[in-house]
This record gives sequence, C-alpha cells and structure tokens, in this order.
Amino acid sequence: MELRYGINPQQRIAESAPVVPDRWPVRLVNGEPSFINLLDALNSWQLVREAALALDTPAAASFKHVSPAGAAVAGRLDEVITGLYGVGETVGDLTSAYVRARDGDPKSSYGDFAAVSHPVDEELADLLSRVICDGIIAPGFEPGTVEKLSRKKNGRFVVIEADDAVALPDREAREVFGVRLTQERDAVPISRELLASAETQLPEGAVRDLLLGLVVLRYTQSNSVAYLHDGMALGIGAGQQSRVDCTRLAGAKADTWWLRRHPVVRGLEFAAGTTRQDRINCRSASSKAT
Repeated sequence: MELRYGINPQQRIAESAPVVPDRWPVRLVNGEPSFINLLDALNSWQLVREAALALDTPAAASFKHVSPAGAAVAGRLDEVITGLYGVGETVGDLTSAYVRARDGDPKSSYGDFAAVSHPVDEELADLLSRVICDGIIAPGFEPGTVEKLSRKKNGRFVVIEADDAVALPDREAREVFGVRLTQERDAVPISRELLASAETQLPEGAVRDLLLGLVVLRYTQSNSVAYLHDGMALGIGAGQQSRVDCTRLAGAKADTWWLRRHPVVRGLEFAAGTTRQDRINCRSASSKAT
C-alpha cells in the first residue's frame, strides 16, 4: 500500500506491507492515506474492536496523531450533542457512539480519523459527509455508503475496511535509527474478569467505564490518563512526560465538556454564517473563562 507521505510531508517515500505476505488485516477502499492516517486507522480499529467485545455494544473512536481524542460506546445523546451535530435523540447505535466519541474533545477531533466497531450504515455515512473528518476504518460498509464517502474531500477521503478474520502475529516490531525492537504483542483480553477481585460490588456503570477506560489507555500514547463518564471518554491526557500533566490535561478537557453544558455557554449567540467548528472553539474557550 503506497502512502501519500511519511510522518512529515517532506518524507515523500512512504509505503506499507503486511507482516505475513499477502495477508492484509486491512483493505484500502478509497483514498490515499498518509503514514499517520494508517497508524490512526490501525490503532483506532483495535480500540473499537476490543471495546465492543468487552462491553457487547457498538463502539467508536475519534483519533488524532496516533492517540484517541475521544472514544465511546452507543448511548444517549443530550441536547448539546444533538444541537452540535444536527441529529435527533433517537439515532442508531453506531451514529450515537461516534458523535459521543467526537464530543469528548470536539476541538481536537477536527480533521480526525474515525473508527467504528460495526459496518457503516447510511445514517453514519451521512453524518461523516457533513463533518470535518479525514477517513474511517470499519469492518464493513452497507450498500451505497462507500460511494457517498468517496465523494468527500474531492475523492480523497480515506476509507479502510478491517478484516478481523486475519490472524495477527504473536510479535510486533519497530525500527528506529537502524535498530529493530521486537516485543510480544499485548493480547491480554480486557474483560469483566479483570475486575472480579474487587472487594466491593461496583455499579454497572462504573464497570462499563472502567473497562472502556482500560481499552482507551491501551491505545493511547504513554503517559496517559483518561476521565470516563456514561460510556464516554470526556478527557484524555496523552503523550505527556509527566503523569501530573496528564492528569491536569485530562481533567481540563473533562471540565470543558461539562462547562459546555452550562446555560451561559449554551446561550452564546453567534453571527450568521459562523461555522460549526468556530462555535465549538468559542464555546471551549468560553468554558475555561466561565
């Protein structure tokens, strides 16, 4: 699979190949991904697949620069989310999972790479055609959805199909400065059994959030901290040198999520023609001021 460019645009030579010859775990359906696009796709797919298996419900993630900006499972939508994305409260599970994931940090999700655990349906394809998003990975696509998505970004929208039937190698490797590092792939299942030793019985909502949080952090660049609520990652602090800064960053994002629901912030008036993203950025800044 030829890539548009490497990590930086000046790295013009970039390509990818399956570890096992002719056994691709993913298939490029449309577009020409960059190096980061493919890293986002591969990591986000693992996240949503594991989250859906652990919680037995559709899951979605919004990735930016090899870490999730947000992740969520299907669930209820509040008035802030429905108003922001122009959807109703009774959307399908897959759409609800994605907008909940994107709403965790909508400022960072601008130009994200989306991942969903189930085949893309018409409703989700329609939503993706209306938001600023670079691509999507999913285990399948319902009839007509690929055609709709392929028209996005003048035909450059990246569409990748994951093949969960392909067996993955037991080891994974990375090459840096002429050195190859190899390690055992982290295949420990994240499931309710991990919480079986808890001394007290945890509420079902807490179990769900703990499991989702563990999956999210597995595919987040270390150091990392995540705040979870109601099946959503409200704040993710990723890739910081200090765990204190991770906690502060994740907490600030969670604060912003809650404050965007404050009546003062919700009541802000905007000039006609103000874009959705400008409204998001303004409300995020106003939340800090509030």
